Amino acid sequence: MSGAAGLPLALTLGEPAGIGPDLTLAVWKRRVELDLPPFYVIGDPDFYRARAHLLGLDVPVQAVTSAQANDTFARSLPVVALETKVTAQPGKPDDSSAPAAIASIKQAVSDVMQGRAAGVVTNPIAKSVLYRGGFAEPGHTEYLAKLAEDATGKKYRPVMLLWSPELAVVPVTIHLPLKDVVKELSIDLIVETGRIVARDLASRFGIARPRIAVAGLNPHAGEEGTLGEEDLKIVAPAIAQLRAEGVDAVGPLPADTMFHERARAAYDVAMCMYHDQALIPIKTLAFDHGVNVTLGLPFVRTSPDHGTAFDIAGTGKANPMSLVAALQLAARLSVAAPALVAAK
Repeated sequence: MSGAAGLPLALTLGEPAGIGPDLTLAVWKRRVELDLPPFYVIGDPDFYRARAHLLGLDVPVQAVTSAQANDTFARSLPVVALETKVTAQPGKPDDSSAPAAIASIKQAVSDVMQGRAAGVVTNPIAKSVLYRGGFAEPGHTEYLAKLAEDATGKKYRPVMLLWSPELAVVPVTIHLPLKDVVKELSIDLIVETGRIVARDLASRFGIARPRIAVAGLNPHAGEEGTLGEEDLKIVAPAIAQLRAEGVDAVGPLPADTMFHERARAAYDVAMCMYHDQALIPIKTLAFDHGVNVTLGLPFVRTSPDHGTAFDIAGTGKANPMSLVAALQLAARLSVAAPALVAAK
């Protein structure tokens, strides 16, 4: 399996002191068994050699250009070298961590926008480390959107989709304190999110008319206003507008009855009003193989649905299956909707 036009996937370094490098080496080692699409990682070849030695993994590492990655992948881990040397040790971010992680993301986006890669797969980052290194964006996804905007001159509204075979969810509001969710939630935000979800599930996932189940904000979806009026005044009007535009959206539905097996069979994606309302059910059902997919960008981006796990970095204990799922899904989506080559 390979991506659009036979191109490899660009895999980012992530936080070098975390488990991303361990997983990269582990999945390449099992590439045939796992039927992985060709990929190259953007980082420091010597760093990967040292981490492979630490883990006791016989993984030959070869410095390549992105154009050489497909030919190299069968016999060695292809690494497109950064100018930054990576010196972080497992569990111990250092001054090389933030510059290397940021440069790797930037290079991956440039590669996919210029038609050198089929899609971007990102290893987990540590935002606190990036912030100490002067990172100006709120998070990973916002930085990807900024890079896409810089390349095309167009504004993009990224939407987080957490995907697994068992369940797909979208949080309308994401990293907000719960007390701020109501202030952020609006008819326009729900409608814009629903439009992007419907469009990208059709164009990338091949679902002709995606069925979107929309959760209410309050217990029992507000119980006709007795448990809060937001579902009547914000969520329901947004669903009505989406339906008027031809989107197959239903709700607001009580979140406590949306995620059992029979209920899940009735929809393709659940759109939830806040972070934990979406992430608790998918992490319960698919903790080891869920994938974070960014909708709304002009290229495919997936990521493992876990963090840096500093406590087990360098031990070989990290479960690679979420990265495996992220690579496989990125290849599938990039074939369905090939990457945009940036305008000149």
